[in-house]
Amino acid sequence: MDKFIPIFAALISFAVTALMGIPFIPFLKKLKYGQTILEDGPKWHKEKEGTPTMGGIMIVCGTIVGILAAVVISLSFGGALTKELSRGVKPIVFVAGIIFALMCCVIGLMDDYIKVVKKRNLGLTAKQKTVLQLLSTTAYLATLAIGGVNTTWIPFVGDIDITHGFGLVFWPISLIFIYYIVNAVNLTDGVDGLASCVTLVVSCAFMLICTYISNVGISTLAATLGGACVGFILWNAKPAKVFMGDTGSMFLGGMVVALAYGCSKPILLIPIGIVYICEALSVVLQVFWFKTTGKRIFKMSPIHHHYEMSGWSEDEICLVFSLVTFVFGALSVMSVYFAW
Repeated sequence: MDKFIPIFAALISFAVTALMGIPFIPFLKKLKYGQTILEDGPKWHKEKEGTPTMGGIMIVCGTIVGILAAVVISLSFGGALTKELSRGVKPIVFVAGIIFALMCCVIGLMDDYIKVVKKRNLGLTAKQKTVLQLLSTTAYLATLAIGGVNTTWIPFVGDIDITHGFGLVFWPISLIFIYYIVNAVNLTDGVDGLASCVTLVVSCAFMLICTYISNVGISTLAATLGGACVGFILWNAKPAKVFMGDTGSMFLGGMVVALAYGCSKPILLIPIGIVYICEALSVVLQVFWFKTTGKRIFKMSPIHHHYEMSGWSEDEICLVFSLVTFVFGALSVMSVYFAW
C-alpha cells in the first residue's frame, strides 16, 4: 500500500485541480478578474487581455487536498507516511515546507489582488514584495534550524554539518538562494503552460529522488504537486483559459524549495531548476547590460520572450524548456543513485 500512496495523492490532486476549473474559471470571469497585459511584453500577448487570472488557487487546492488524502489513507492503513511524520525532524520539515509554500502563495495573492481588483498593474512594489519574501524565508529557515536540520548533502561528498564553523554559511546562502528561486519560478510563468510543464518535470525528479532515499513525506509532496500541475495544464495549455497569476507561480516556487530542502538536497535545485535559474538570470543580465552599455543581450527578457521574438511558438518553448529540465533532472537523479 505504501508505494501507491504518492500515486493516489497525485491522482486526487490532479482530479481536484482539473475539476475545479469547471466552476472556478467562470466564477473568475464573472468577477472580471482578468489579466492585464503590460505594454512592454510581446505585442501579440495583447490578445490574451482579460483571460482570468489567480487560477493558481486551483493548484493550491489540488495540492493541499492531495496531501490531506495521502495522510488519511496512510492513517487508515498504518502506512509509512504517518509513521515517518510521527517522529524526528521529518514532520517539522514536511509541515514547514507546506506552510512556506502557502506563505509564498499569500504574497502572490496579495500581488494579484492589487493588480486585478485595485487596478494597479504592477501590484506590490518591489520593496514590499522583497520584505515579505525575506521575512517568510527567514521564518522557514529558522524553523528548519530550530527543528533539528543539521546537515546538507553534496554529491560525491556526503552530508555536511551546517551547525558549526564554515557550515554556518549554509543559512545566509540559503536565504538568498530561496529568494532567487521563488522569484525565478514566478518569472518562468510567462507563456501558456510553461511554469506548469517545467514544474511537473521538477516534481517528478524530486519524487524519484525521495523514493530512492525512502523519504515518503517529500515524495508524496512532489507527487501531489505534479498531479496538480497536470490538472492545471488542461486549462493553461495554449490557448490558456486561465492564468495561474502570482498566486500560483509563487506557490510553485515555495513548493519546489520545500521539496529540495525537505530531502536535505537543496544543491540539486541548481541542475533540476536550471530553467528557473536561467529565466531569472536573463533578466539580471539584460538589466545590467542595458544600464551599462545602453544595449540589450536578448531581444526581450525573461529568456522565453527572447525565443518568442525569435519565432518560436509557445508550445515549442514549453516542449524544449521541459526537455532541458528533464535532462538535468535525470542527471540529478543519477547523481543521487551513484553518490548517495
